[in-house]
Amino acid sequence: MARDPQQTPPASYARFAVLLPLLLAAQPVATDSYLPALPAIARDLGSATTSLTAFVLAFGAAQLGFGPLADRVGRRPVLLVGLVVYVLAAFACALAPDTFWLTTARAAQGLAMAAILVCARASVRDLYSARHGLQVMARGLSGLGAVALVAPLLGAWLVQALGWRAVLAAMGAYGLALVGICWRWFGESLPASAGAAAGVAPDTRPPWRQVLGNRAFQVWSAVSATSYGGIFCFLLLSPMVYITLLGFSPVVYGWIPAGASLVYIVSTQACGRLLPRLGVERTVQLAACCSLAGALIQAVGWLLWPGSALPLLAGHAVYVLGHGVHQPCGQAGSVQDLPEQAGRAVSWSGFLMMSCAFTAGQIAALFAPPDVRFGPWPMVLPLVLAGVVLAWLAFAVVPGVERAGTRAPHPSTGAA
Repeated sequence: MARDPQQTPPASYARFAVLLPLLLAAQPVATDSYLPALPAIARDLGSATTSLTAFVLAFGAAQLGFGPLADRVGRRPVLLVGLVVYVLAAFACALAPDTFWLTTARAAQGLAMAAILVCARASVRDLYSARHGLQVMARGLSGLGAVALVAPLLGAWLVQALGWRAVLAAMGAYGLALVGICWRWFGESLPASAGAAAGVAPDTRPPWRQVLGNRAFQVWSAVSATSYGGIFCFLLLSPMVYITLLGFSPVVYGWIPAGASLVYIVSTQACGRLLPRLGVERTVQLAACCSLAGALIQAVGWLLWPGSALPLLAGHAVYVLGHGVHQPCGQAGSVQDLPEQAGRAVSWSGFLMMSCAFTAGQIAALFAPPDVRFGPWPMVLPLVLAGVVLAWLAFAVVPGVERAGTRAPHPSTGAA
């Protein structure tokens, strides 16, 4: 039976505050540390990109299944099974004799990552009130950003010193450590009443319609998906802009996403401090101004100084300042009105975010030919569009949702 979080001892909240960034960081460990190994994998096995694609697609789609499962049977069993599969898949990848083996194992790891992420995010809503959960998520994403900063550098060192298989073995070791920590520290967070509610909806609508029809879920999922869509277009197209168009070396280019990760850490830390001072509405509006200003710096800067990397770099840094606020607010806000459907809400939010990013990236890539005749615009214009949408959401839509939440607050399910 699921444990009532009201009976959870205070020490469990402190342990979860430590566990959350470690669990969220399993994603950059599985992806960012893997990127430096791709050329070596391609040399030894003949192909590498299909394995990364399989991971991303499995991770995005599997969240829709693990959310309802975590609502029904609890967070702890789904999380622990996901971690064990994550470990086994990582070691299977390290032993892969061919591309098919590697791709299959990476797809299994993507499925496991979906279970880990869904349970980690849903537990935030189980244990904390809606407002406090925003600050907890901000701290957790700060830890993820720190790992995203270090992971590709560590992965590159392992590839150079020990070969690409060592990178995948290190993933398995990280997951194995998480299994041990979570076995001891991660108690069941699903409220006892939520287990029943997850199986029988309180109204006549199916559970998925309760989630997708919730106004707060719609708005906050749109915030996180829009902001991430702009970032994804940068990740997809920035090598073309900085290496092919501007002539940066791959080593120099590597410091650009690393620098963005550092800005992201600073921004998520600032988010946790701004929320109690300014409130959610004003904090998100400030972040939206950063998102739009950053995109406009890139666009106007390139028009005034074509061929200069400075406005592109400066504009991206300002955009990331907004992104570091939009993600914790969007991810926590999407479940704030759905304490008994937190698993489903998290899974749908994650799926929509990945779908938005994938669609935006594919459309932008259509206008990014190898000869880069369109310059940086395939990367810049999606950021401008994302900035405009984020400003509209923050100033025209979020205030109504926040006022509605204030008039009809949902009871806290955990620590305030």
